[in-house]
Amino acid sequence: MEQRRLGRLRHMSSVLIYGGAALSEVTQDVADRSIQLALDSGINHFDTAADYGDSELRLGAWMPRIRDRIFLATKTGDPTAIEAYDSIRRSLERLQVARVDLIQLHSVGALDDLDRRTASGGALEGAIRAREEGLVAAIGITGHGMKAPSVHLEALRRFPFDTVLTPYNYRLTRYPEFLHDFEALVEEARAQDAGLMLIKAVARNLWRAGEEHRFATWYEPLDEQSGIDAAMAFALDRREATGICTAGDVRLIPMQIEAEGRASSIPIERAAATLERVPDLEPPFLRLEGRVAPEWLEPLLEP
Repeated sequence: MEQRRLGRLRHMSSVLIYGGAALSEVTQDVADRSIQLALDSGINHFDTAADYGDSELRLGAWMPRIRDRIFLATKTGDPTAIEAYDSIRRSLERLQVARVDLIQLHSVGALDDLDRRTASGGALEGAIRAREEGLVAAIGITGHGMKAPSVHLEALRRFPFDTVLTPYNYRLTRYPEFLHDFEALVEEARAQDAGLMLIKAVARNLWRAGEEHRFATWYEPLDEQSGIDAAMAFALDRREATGICTAGDVRLIPMQIEAEGRASSIPIERAAATLERVPDLEPPFLRLEGRVAPEWLEPLLEP
């Protein structure tokens, strides 16, 4: 699997980053098969979060065997320094490690939330304390929403975050304001040599109201191989990005692994043409009639 340099951290990360949300509600046996497939496929960067259900526990069972072979990242969504620091300590216990390579301020997609997390007594101070104590090696930021790139650009102006995890896919680029903000974020990340990672590459839309959720993802994903191939090729064409977090369902990960193997052979123009033909393709951050969003996302939805 292709590897790319994770900014100034210099880790050569696989372009597929294992998204630990897929392990939130699965058994250890299911998790074991998925993690083994990832390792066999060349994935060496694993990303989880304190609020991804049992994900840290599922990954923790593997750490005594693989800790020195992977880049390990987790996240804290707590707003205050004390809460964030305590969350990091709990994550280390659940992951069965003495230190993680990266702690990320989780789901920061609005400026008022960024204000809270970076203010005196905010979560950033807790992350810095953890770094000073050797519990984490680096500090990053993540977030959802149409405004996420602009919020993350402001975050980089306030503090030298080592990494940024932000949304990017074909449909998002059709919105000029989003694309403008994303390009500005790319330039700032390049200037600071911050690692840039992408999420929601294979998102198709929010789930329809009343529709059974066929996958564990909070959004409706692309679920045909041709669409996933095109979506991955389109996102991986952004050479400034280290890679893409896999989707939050273990059944989608093998399809993304397959797609990564074909990405270099799919021109971006063909990928875009394929995605343009996908019905109902929209960012999962828009308030659309007949579509429903999880409660936590509601404040970030655009009309």
